Amino acid sequence: MSWKTALYNYVHAKNEAELEGSSAPLEAFVSDSAYVRKQDVKVRRLLNSYRERDAKLLRGETKLRLLGVKELPYGIIADIQLHRFLTYQIGLIEHQEERIESERVIIEHHALGWKVQSAELIQSEKSQPSRGHSFHLSENQTFLDTQSSSPSLPYINPSIRNTSGLEFAHRKIIYNRPKAVQYAEKWWQTPNPSYEYFEVDCTNYVSQCLFAGGAPMDYTGKRESGWWYGGKKGHQELWSYSWAVANSLHHYLERPHVHGLTGTVVKNAWELEPGDTISYDWDGDGRFQHNTFVIAKDANGMPLVNAHTFNSRNRYWAYKDSPAWSERTKYMFIHVADEM
Repeated sequence: MSWKTALYNYVHAKNEAELEGSSAPLEAFVSDSAYVRKQDVKVRRLLNSYRERDAKLLRGETKLRLLGVKELPYGIIADIQLHRFLTYQIGLIEHQEERIESERVIIEHHALGWKVQSAELIQSEKSQPSRGHSFHLSENQTFLDTQSSSPSLPYINPSIRNTSGLEFAHRKIIYNRPKAVQYAEKWWQTPNPSYEYFEVDCTNYVSQCLFAGGAPMDYTGKRESGWWYGGKKGHQELWSYSWAVANSLHHYLERPHVHGLTGTVVKNAWELEPGDTISYDWDGDGRFQHNTFVIAKDANGMPLVNAHTFNSRNRYWAYKDSPAWSERTKYMFIHVADEM
């Protein structure tokens, strides 16, 4: 058996574990018992989440893409991308969720053949944003750059710059929810090259969706105030913290604004509509670390979201399958104003 076969067996077993709600399929293909235990917690939590929704998992599919490989004396280190498809049913209605995850997998050669030793996620939904990057193990161990940022085009519309607050007094903006959702669907899997791309891109993506729906930028020219994006000028980053940092966008949205983008905190997830946002405080310490964008509702009337970082489409809002989720996780549901 080749190392590639061992890798394919691992991916297939991971898919089966998710469908069964048990890590048992992984035990024959992964030698790291600690990793298997972590996967067991994750897949059981996911299965319980489906049961709570009266949802039945029907089938799963995983497409494997090999991003980079390094041969070492003891085996192989492979960076992979997994495009996951989960189909489930609520009542008579079928839904399909998609997720894209990147992993670094260590495959070792033993006397009996190749076996996956361990795996780890390359990205984290808890990190703060930084620029796109190329990852390296050492000077002579270069992997394929999958996250390099494209040159960002200045995307700010001069006609909506708000320097005095008076511009908005003469016009009313209607938030176009279908258009915002259309944008979210178009760019959930790959980044829009008109914008800078971040290693942790969730809030940048949500801001783009809001802007696509007609939410006007609040241009102050100061990173710590307003909500705006102006691309890059040399090495100078021209955007507000609220555009790209999860906690900053959350606080900008929940604060009332006389003109421009604003939102209202609602108590329940079911009160949200497509075009609204959800903020996630993974640790329950009052600091929000992730944002998602509501694009639809399931058969129970609960939000389904799109997101970046772990690029996701039609993902159930509670995110209990995320490695960042904990029992302390708190959510904030933001209903975006229809008139701005």
